Amino acid sequence: MSRLRHAWQQFPGSAWLARKLGPGPFANADVPQGENGVRLLGHRQYVGGMWDEIGKLQFHFLVSQGLAPNHYLCDLACGSLRGGVHFIRYLDAGHYLGIDKEASLIRAGIEHELGPELYRSRMPEFVVSSAFEIEQFSHRPDLVLAQSLFTHLPLASIQKCLKRLHSSLAPGGVFYATFLETAQARANPRRPHDHIPFYYTEGQLTDAAAACGWKAEYLGDWDHPRDQKMMRFRRTRSG
Repeated sequence: MSRLRHAWQQFPGSAWLARKLGPGPFANADVPQGENGVRLLGHRQYVGGMWDEIGKLQFHFLVSQGLAPNHYLCDLACGSLRGGVHFIRYLDAGHYLGIDKEASLIRAGIEHELGPELYRSRMPEFVVSSAFEIEQFSHRPDLVLAQSLFTHLPLASIQKCLKRLHSSLAPGGVFYATFLETAQARANPRRPHDHIPFYYTEGQLTDAAAACGWKAEYLGDWDHPRDQKMMRFRRTRSG
């Protein structure tokens, strides 16, 4: 990750666009994804804003679920470290594992949110991947958190994620993921999109998990300001 070079250039008019779109989530397929989108919106707005509120919420939730400093935590779709800055300070050095498909978000998080001193002292590990390749980390995580990942994925990608993670967690490992709940199944887009919300029933995610060797437990409300619900996944067979 230290080899990633800074490529931050703010586009003219981006502040106006961010105000127009509001704090998110927003459904706008015309807003660019990837590095161009990060430049346009800024690294905080790109991941949905509400920086302090949602960042602290993630941290306090996982601590309430038993996260300890000696655990290895995988922050799946870590983005620009909205939650990562809190986890990195709390966990033992080298125990934070952040993965995201957008290198520019990770880069911005390190440079603008974490800073060089904490980066050197806490030694977080990062992987850039769009294929959920947490096996690339030097340690198998005890816990995985995907905050607002399933909210942007079609069901086929969620199943791919569940299959990939199944063999990559430490024994007894637990996976937490948020989702946008709907009472009836909806026709979501077929492809992932960072700026379009995807909705699922509890049953859809439970069935997808069972097909991939997981038992899903609906935790429901966890005080998320945009009403994302929480699911907990435990493996039903060894990975």
